Amino acid sequence: MAERLPQASRQRGGKAMTAAAGSAGRAAVPLLLCALLVPGGAYVLDDSDGLGREFDGIGAVSGGGPNFGASLHILKVEIGGDGQTTDGTEPSHMHYALDENYFRGYEWWLMKEAKKRNPNIILMGLPWSFPGWLGKGFNWPYVNLQLTAYYVMTWIVGAKHYHDLDIDYIGIWNERSFDINYIKVLRRMLNYQGLHRVKIIASDNLWEPISASMLLDTELLNVIDVIGAHYPGTRTVRDARLTKKKLWSSEDFSTLNNDVGAGCLGRILNQNYINGYMTATIAWNLVASYYEQLPYGRCGLMTAQEPWSGHYAVEPPIWVTAHTTQFTQPGWYYLKTVGHLEKGGSYVALTDGLGNLTIIVETMSHKHSRCIRPFLPYFNVSHQFATFLLKGSFSEIPELQVWYTRLGKPSKRFLFKQLDSLWLLDSGGAFTLELQEDELFTLTTLTTGGKGSCPPPPESQPFPQVYEDDFDVDYPFFSEAPNFADQTGVFEYFTNIEDPGEHRFTLRQVLNQRPITWAADAYNTISVIGDYKWSNLTVRCDVYIETPEKGGVFIAGRVNKGGILIRSARGVFFWIFANGTYKVTGDLAGWIIYALGHVDVTANRWYTLTLIIKGRFSSGMLNGKSVWKNIPVSFPKNGWAAIGTHSFEFAQFDNFHVEATT
Repeated sequence: MAERLPQASRQRGGKAMTAAAGSAGRAAVPLLLCALLVPGGAYVLDDSDGLGREFDGIGAVSGGGPNFGASLHILKVEIGGDGQTTDGTEPSHMHYALDENYFRGYEWWLMKEAKKRNPNIILMGLPWSFPGWLGKGFNWPYVNLQLTAYYVMTWIVGAKHYHDLDIDYIGIWNERSFDINYIKVLRRMLNYQGLHRVKIIASDNLWEPISASMLLDTELLNVIDVIGAHYPGTRTVRDARLTKKKLWSSEDFSTLNNDVGAGCLGRILNQNYINGYMTATIAWNLVASYYEQLPYGRCGLMTAQEPWSGHYAVEPPIWVTAHTTQFTQPGWYYLKTVGHLEKGGSYVALTDGLGNLTIIVETMSHKHSRCIRPFLPYFNVSHQFATFLLKGSFSEIPELQVWYTRLGKPSKRFLFKQLDSLWLLDSGGAFTLELQEDELFTLTTLTTGGKGSCPPPPESQPFPQVYEDDFDVDYPFFSEAPNFADQTGVFEYFTNIEDPGEHRFTLRQVLNQRPITWAADAYNTISVIGDYKWSNLTVRCDVYIETPEKGGVFIAGRVNKGGILIRSARGVFFWIFANGTYKVTGDLAGWIIYALGHVDVTANRWYTLTLIIKGRFSSGMLNGKSVWKNIPVSFPKNGWAAIGTHSFEFAQFDNFHVEATT
C-alpha cells in the first residue's frame, strides 16, 4: 500500500491526513489537510440562513440498493406502447382495445427486482409510443383524451393489482408534444380512481413551452407536480423557476460508459443543481443490455449485453453515481452554500436536518466530461487547494468519512475508494483538499458507504455460432423469446390450442395495426438476433402466414441496422407471400429487388424457409427445395439474422435455426 504521511507531518497538531491507496509505486492520493493555511479558495458550508431545495434523488431510466453499487433512488420505466423507442420495441399491456395483460415485457420484473433491493425506490412511468387503437387512425395519442388517460391509468392500477407496485410519478409523452387538456384529464382520471398520490411530471422534453403554459394556466400549474427537462446542459430557464415547482433533469447522460461518460455524469450530478436548481437527475440508461451495434451502444451506467454468456461489466459511471447516492436520500436538503470552485470544478453539500452532512466535490475537466449532448462550452480546471469551513449546526462535526475517485489513465485511476477519515476536532471545522483535475471526493458523516464485492462475472463470449429455438415453453417467465430483439412489431410466445403437433408452441407477431410511433418504425415488422459480425450464415425457420392473399413473412441475414434506424436496414431478405409469390430484397423496405417469382404458398399452412449466404452469393429454399440460387450480394458484408412480416399482421415462427461463420 502507498506510504502514509511521515510521522512529522502527522504531528503538525494532528491536522494532516492522507490515505493508503493503491499499490506501491502508484500515484499517491491527494492530501487532505485540516486547518493548515494553504493559499487557494475558501468555501463556507453553513445552514444558519436556512437550507436550499429538497433533494429528490438520482435515478436511471428503465434499480438500486442501499450502500452497494449505484444505490439508485429513482427507477424510471417505459410504459411499453408497441413502438420502436431507440433500441427496440416494448410491448403494451393493451395491444388492442379489449386486451389487458400485465405480464408482458420486462419492466414489471425490473421494478420488482428494484424494490427487493431498495424498498424505498421511487417508481416513474412514461410512454414513448402508444398502441395504434388509441389513435383512431391517426398517429396521435390525443384524439380521445379520456381514452388515452384511461389507458395510462390502467397501467398504474395493473402495477398495483398484479405486482404490488406503487407508481409514484407518471409522465405525458416522451420528448413529444403535450396537450394541456390531456394533462388535466389525466389528473382527474387519476383522482377519480383514488390515485391522488400519483404525481404528474411534464413534459419530458424542453423547459419550454411547458413552463410558460403553466404560468398562463392556473389549473395546469396546479396539476403538474414536477417540470422534467431532457439534457438541459445543467441550465434551466426563468419561467421554470417562476413556477416554484420542483425541477428535474428527467433524462440525461446517454454517453458511452467509459471514463469520459463517468466524467460527464460526475459533473452534471453536481452542476444540475448548482446551475439549474434541478433536484433530481435521471440517467438514460440503467444497463446497456442490448446489442452493442444498435444506437447508443454501451450508453448505460453498466454493461450487460451478453445474456448467452452472463458476462457483465460494472463501468465507472456506477461508482461516480455512488458518490452521491450512497450518502444522500430523497428528503435531504441541499445547503444554500453550494457553488463552483475557483480554479474549476464544483461542490454541493446536503443534510438530512438531523446532523448528517454530505459534501461532494468534483473537478471534471472539459476534455474528460463531455456528454453526448448538449454542446459543452470550454472551461478550464487546474490544480488547486480548496479550504472548506463548516459553520452553523455543522461546526461541531468531529469526523468525516472520505471516498475518492480519480478518472483517467489506468495507472493513476481509483474508483470509489475509501480513504482514511478526516478528524476535525482541533481544526475549528476547517479542512483543505488538494485537488487535481478529474477527481471526485465525497466527505460525509455517514459511515454506511460500501463498495461491496461479488464474484467475477463469467468470461465474455461471442453469440453461439449455432443457435436454435423451438419456442416450446408452456408457461414462459417472459412474454418474449431470449436473444430476439424486436425492432418493429412485437413477437411473443404463443400457444396454438388447436394444434397438438410440433407447432403447438410458436413465436407470434401480435400487432395487427401500426402503433402511434415515437420513432421512424419500419412498415414491416422485424426482430433481429445473433452476432453483428456474422457474414456467412444459414438461417432456417418454419413460418406460418395468417393473413390470406395480402400476408407475407421473411427470414433475413446480414441485417445492418436497427433501433431508430430500422427503416433503412439493408441485408438479404427472403420473403414469401400468401398470394403465391416470393421475393429476395437487399433491404427491409423492399426497394432493392434481387429476385422474384412464384411459389406454391398460401395462408394458414406451415412452410420451412432456408436462407444461405456465403461470401458474395446467396441462395434460398422452400421446404428443402431450391427456389433461387447464387444471387450476388455485395453489401452489407455482415449483420444480424432476422425474422419478420410484410406488414403489421399476425404470423407465426417456429424451429428457428442459425448456423454462422464470421
